[in-house]
Amino acid sequence: MALSELDAAYQLCRRVNAHHGKTYYFSTLFFPPAVRRSVHALYGFVRYPDEMVDNPPPGSDSARMLADYRDATLDALKTGESDVPVLHAFADTARRHRIPPEYPAAFLDAMAMDLTRTRYATFEELQTYTYGSASVVGLMMCRLIGVSDEGALRHAHDLGLAMQLTNFWRDIGEDWERGRVYLPQEDMARFGYTEAMLARGEVNDGFVALMRFEIARARDYYTSADRGIPAIAPECRLPVALARTLYAKILDKIEANGYDVFRRRARTTGLEKAAEVVRQRWHPAVR
Repeated sequence: MALSELDAAYQLCRRVNAHHGKTYYFSTLFFPPAVRRSVHALYGFVRYPDEMVDNPPPGSDSARMLADYRDATLDALKTGESDVPVLHAFADTARRHRIPPEYPAAFLDAMAMDLTRTRYATFEELQTYTYGSASVVGLMMCRLIGVSDEGALRHAHDLGLAMQLTNFWRDIGEDWERGRVYLPQEDMARFGYTEAMLARGEVNDGFVALMRFEIARARDYYTSADRGIPAIAPECRLPVALARTLYAKILDKIEANGYDVFRRRARTTGLEKAAEVVRQRWHPAVR
């Protein structure tokens, strides 16, 4: 039997997730099927504008593409459908889980910010970006898994932030090539690390000290996120805990690589992922 347009849209979102977010996709396999489908739709929604900003087709206008995507998103949220497959699936998910439209709007605002802002003076300034780029994604996830407790939402906010910071510190070299520096300028100055050093990919004492500081900050947010796990429905705890732990392990890999994020990619192996599934299944907070 041929798939309906909606089912085909969800299948596309699943393929996008599997291709672009392997660690995250692995974790989604442990959600109940109905939840997993919605999680893939959310991933599809956020991935497309991320690609528009980071990897636009040659000669394209990222700002125009993003503005068009925003208009299409808002229209899809109003009508419940879209000619854009990922938005068709996301609109269905947003309707069923009552995702407030201000959440996807905040995410798209952050993507637009990436086109015009390339430096952040302080960590507090950086958080104006990460709220939209990551924390609201955590809040939308809460809608998908039925979490509404205010305390738990704060921990979801922190999990989104922790995972975003992990991406930042892993991708410092790649982001530099795109003209962006997410390391707060005040932190770089504190540890005597300059943009000239960054351009050369120097892993000196100042950079190591800077990375230790930023990694410790990210881990603090992971610790806060852990306190929200018990508020999640039992059938959804494992995939959330798994995503959290596998992302946090990227920080371990950065350390194991001698903090060289310019020449060595920090990633977890398939064997490590499988071992973590077993460990998390028996973790008291997950059971």
